[in-house]
Amino acid sequence: MTDRQAKIAVVTGAGSGIGRAVSVELLRAGWSVVLAGRRTGTLEETAARVPQGPWLAVRTDVSRPADVEALFTAAVERFGRIDLLFNNAGTFGPGGVPVEELPYEAWRHVVDTNLHGAFLCAQAAYRRMKEQDPQGGRIINNGSVSAHTPRPHSVAYTATKHALTGLTKSLSLDGRPYRIAVGQIDVGNAATDMTARMQTGALQADGRTAPEPVMDVADVARTVRHMAELPLEANVQFATVLATAMPYIGRG
Repeated sequence: MTDRQAKIAVVTGAGSGIGRAVSVELLRAGWSVVLAGRRTGTLEETAARVPQGPWLAVRTDVSRPADVEALFTAAVERFGRIDLLFNNAGTFGPGGVPVEELPYEAWRHVVDTNLHGAFLCAQAAYRRMKEQDPQGGRIINNGSVSAHTPRPHSVAYTATKHALTGLTKSLSLDGRPYRIAVGQIDVGNAATDMTARMQTGALQADGRTAPEPVMDVADVARTVRHMAELPLEANVQFATVLATAMPYIGRG
């Protein structure tokens, strides 16, 4: 399906969690959405939630440059331009593994997905936004509250989310001459499969294991849509959306 009047979004990690929720929110709001992820079946399940929405599913491993280039080429061929990249694909990696026991392969997988993948997608979007007419667009990187405050035994995830903040700032500065607005959303305890364990018990900084409150992932999706639908003359540089009572601010 094609609608040249609609805004065009590329959402990575669109087959589950926050990526699925944001894709559904954008489709319901009239956006055309290119759904990217490792499994075509889950992407199609996302699209099926808004049957009338204009969408395209593209199997993509964001850590592979050729996959990323194919994704953005397919997006432009189908819809003509790109107005938004929601740079969302990511992985926590093996949970609860002390730093001294973390295998290099696990570290590398998290870095390749969360940081290298985010860079490759941002670069591909940037190139097209710079050259398209009318020029410009928006990139929203999905950070984490771990970009500010880590959890125990999260060295790979936390390091990549700190790096993502630097990527956001640098892209935001470099995009100014080309009407490319770049911001970041840092999310804490949205209710997804990735955070399901937090409701039963998550390791705290003092060594206790305690359940944590979560929030509806739809609230994250609405925030992303608000950021996405601002005029390019305005930008939410950083937004933090979290479960109100989660142990984050102060001493928990």
